[in-house]
Amino acid sequence: MITSNRTPPAALGYRPDDPDFISDPYPALARLREGFPVVFDQQTNQWLISRHRDVNSLLRDRRLGRSYLHRASHEEWGRTAPPEWQAPFWQLLWPQLIDREPPDHTRLRNLVLRAFTPRAVEAMRPRIEVVVATLIDRAKQLGEFDLIADLIEDLPVTVIADMLGIPDADRHLLRPWSADITLMFELNPSLEYQRRATRASAEFSAYLRELLHARQGQPAHDLLGELVLAAESGDRLSEDELVATVVLLLNAGHEASVNGAANSWWALFRNPLALRELRRRPELAPTAIEELLRFDTPAPIFERWVLEEVKVEGVVIPRGQEVALLFAAANRDHRAFPEPDRIVLDRHPNPYLSFGAGIHYCLGAPLAKLEFDILFRQMLERMPGLELVSEPRWKPRFVLRGLESIQVRDRQP
Repeated sequence: MITSNRTPPAALGYRPDDPDFISDPYPALARLREGFPVVFDQQTNQWLISRHRDVNSLLRDRRLGRSYLHRASHEEWGRTAPPEWQAPFWQLLWPQLIDREPPDHTRLRNLVLRAFTPRAVEAMRPRIEVVVATLIDRAKQLGEFDLIADLIEDLPVTVIADMLGIPDADRHLLRPWSADITLMFELNPSLEYQRRATRASAEFSAYLRELLHARQGQPAHDLLGELVLAAESGDRLSEDELVATVVLLLNAGHEASVNGAANSWWALFRNPLALRELRRRPELAPTAIEELLRFDTPAPIFERWVLEEVKVEGVVIPRGQEVALLFAAANRDHRAFPEPDRIVLDRHPNPYLSFGAGIHYCLGAPLAKLEFDILFRQMLERMPGLELVSEPRWKPRFVLRGLESIQVRDRQP
């Protein structure tokens, strides 16, 4: 039975800035989903939506959008414009295809889509296998190591930098910039987070513009070169959009992919029966990866603006409001997933929402799944005795939820 949507979510344990909630949000999310599936949160000024059918439907509903700026200015929308000193961040964010609506979203997505088709991604398998093997060789030599910093983190960084043609000598800059930029995505970022994100945006943008200018007139041997040629055509891609697109690809590869793989291994360590079964049957890796991304998604929340009034579970949400689609709650909804709090390695069907749905479905999902498949298979084969050394800690972040580190060792070197 649905009760009053006026109940403060914090009273149910929904406290996205609380370390205890971040470490295990699922009990509070279950209380929201079962009793308060549509509720307004005054702390974040958002409507929280937590049931699978509603989240799935709203992701595809064109009455909602990732942005309202194609409809109205901040002032016309009843919002306060960001302060001027944050301009480097917003100038990098707003042109990104994830924050655009058709027709601009369609135009931008089509420009990069061919690099992420199943055929194009599968062609990268040999290179990814070599990268993973090299990273595992390095990690095994360390004995005890950080599964994130010493292994997982370098995989998506290397792959996406290869695709874009980022020089090897500059790649160490990418991860720190990405980590700082995404600090602004949190629900109520601190002033320190805001300043770090703005500074990183300015530095990252300046670096990319210099690199792009150096690439002008060069043959398109990689995705970056192809995007430069598209910009040079004059009517398909502006320089601001080009820079924003590159940053989006790098940030998504760095943050979501790293957290997705790390969260998945932490889930396996916490569920030894599932880990034992996966080691016994590594051919389950493809479905296991999908299940682990459902079980503990690295993207617990996805925000959208109400462009036209909608009704959800009998609750009217007016134009101009922001909704928070709680992927983490929807992915544990028993209406869509039998035994939702258990890892079922061969779950089928598995309509999890960690990559989104509709026109904003994650462009890089095929690549992320291939990277995870190769990484998990090689780790299962070459690190059969991998075990935790100490319990990891969560970063103080909810929108992009991930661990600080995972200290491990392989008992069978």
